[in-house]
Amino acid sequence: MDFIDIAKNAKEASLKIADMPSEIKNSALNFIACTLENNKSQIFDANKKDLKEAENLVNEGKISKQTFNRLKLDDNKMRDMIKGIRDVAILADPVNKILLKRELDKDLVLTKVTCPIGVLGIIFESRPDVIAQISSLAIKSGNAVILKGGKESINTNKTILNLINMALSMTDGFPKNVLQQVFTHEDIAEMLKCDKYINLIIPRGGNKLVQYIKENTKIPVLGHASGICHTFVDSSADLEMAQKIVVDAKTQYPSACNSIETLLIHKDFQKKDELLASLELSDIKLIDKPERWDFEYGDKILAFKYVENLDEAIKHINTYGSGHTDCIITNDIKNAETFMNKIDSAGVYFNASTRFADGFRYGFGAEVGISTNKTHARGPVGLEGLTIYKYKLVGKGQIVKDYVDGVKTFTHKDLVS
Repeated sequence: MDFIDIAKNAKEASLKIADMPSEIKNSALNFIACTLENNKSQIFDANKKDLKEAENLVNEGKISKQTFNRLKLDDNKMRDMIKGIRDVAILADPVNKILLKRELDKDLVLTKVTCPIGVLGIIFESRPDVIAQISSLAIKSGNAVILKGGKESINTNKTILNLINMALSMTDGFPKNVLQQVFTHEDIAEMLKCDKYINLIIPRGGNKLVQYIKENTKIPVLGHASGICHTFVDSSADLEMAQKIVVDAKTQYPSACNSIETLLIHKDFQKKDELLASLELSDIKLIDKPERWDFEYGDKILAFKYVENLDEAIKHINTYGSGHTDCIITNDIKNAETFMNKIDSAGVYFNASTRFADGFRYGFGAEVGISTNKTHARGPVGLEGLTIYKYKLVGKGQIVKDYVDGVKTFTHKDLVS
């Protein structure tokens, strides 16, 4: 099918799902979760096929080891993927929430309400569980989606979306073409040109992918180019806490965008040698003089630096960070507050691993990605990030001329919704 036809179908579907009752959306989500649960072996078989083919791509240097690691769908990921769908089903419907209700004049009432964005174009690499996350959030928020995954996960992606769409086809009242998938590089080029039908592009992948998308489309882009996350160990930090947090933030999933890439240590932290030694014992390769500070290793490699004070740590992070997630480990509450107020990132943490920067862990059910944008949505993007708003005005024949001529005046009284 021609991409324009796919986009047109998505636009029509988005108009049908926009005001769909919560009961139908929730029923669809629960049916999807059951369908994936009952067909796990089919999904794992498809993933094994992708992994086998991806091994050759790694050996040929066509994909990175980091990409290969993200491709694997194990029992834990499958469990979280299915649980995420069920969690989204029990969340409050984000559509038609009243954000403002104001009487402009007697019998002239303005209401600001949430509504779906429309059609989302999602371009992602490696992680096949992304399809289930995005699909569930899109359904709940009343959006249609066109998905483009990486070639390295094509079998898993096809299998998961086919199962999801099978469940949707058996859900009474659910429209067709809400979730569609494309597969070629040519489709990406067409998607980026399709501003007539697509309302938002969300890339999930490496820096090169995101930069390419931003430079080649007029459609708004929501996402982050890189995950240069930091942890700053302050002079008053507890050694045991610092060890636990830094090891978790670097090794729990080294290729994740919320894994730390740089460790900053206050020069007066008394246990710095013990801290660094414990990190090396955790198989972390430490680099004290990196070629550049704004580099995303995506592996058990950690750049570190001693800083004079809190201000130097803040300046370093705001200079070299990507605005993703940064943490301070300290027992000084005043320093923690200063850090969290002055760091210009979507997530600022006090005594907690940066790996918590995740929609599932935030209680969003799932996420479509993490945004470092400063417009519309920031941080892990869940249901609220997939809605915008509209203004509804209800009157009884009022006209502007009466207010311009002074016949009538505005009351501008906020009403309790």
